[in-house]
Amino acid sequence: MAQFDVTFFILLGIAALCYLTHNNTVTFAILLLLLFKLTPLAAYFPFLNRYGLTIGIVVITAAMMVPLVNGAMGYKDILRSFATWQSVLAIVIGIFVSWLGTRGVSLMGANPTIINSLIIGTLIGVAFFRGIAVGPLIAAGMLSLVIGKG
Repeated sequence: MAQFDVTFFILLGIAALCYLTHNNTVTFAILLLLLFKLTPLAAYFPFLNRYGLTIGIVVITAAMMVPLVNGAMGYKDILRSFATWQSVLAIVIGIFVSWLGTRGVSLMGANPTIINSLIIGTLIGVAFFRGIAVGPLIAAGMLSLVIGKG
């Protein structure tokens, strides 16, 4: 039996809040972590802490590339990405956000204490503003611009 752990109840409360606000991705993530915490899978927390972000980025990147790989998007579609100013602007913004993410990873590595605040901000955004949980990385990148680190 697990000892009384305040963080368990905090996470359970956040999961309930996210469920009520229909943020199923965060609800699932929290419940998965609680499952790890309550079972022998807790031994994998160091692995998840070290490689989880990289694994997540690989999965997101692979999911984004499925239309290219399965033939739903061909070379003509790619060429059309340069045909309108909105498409070109989307490419530029994609480059900028990618760069911000890199700065965010650097900032979080150099200043790990900031991660808690970024997570709290992201959870508030997810719970109350119907955001999605990609916020901490980009938020860290934006913060690095403001505080001049990263």
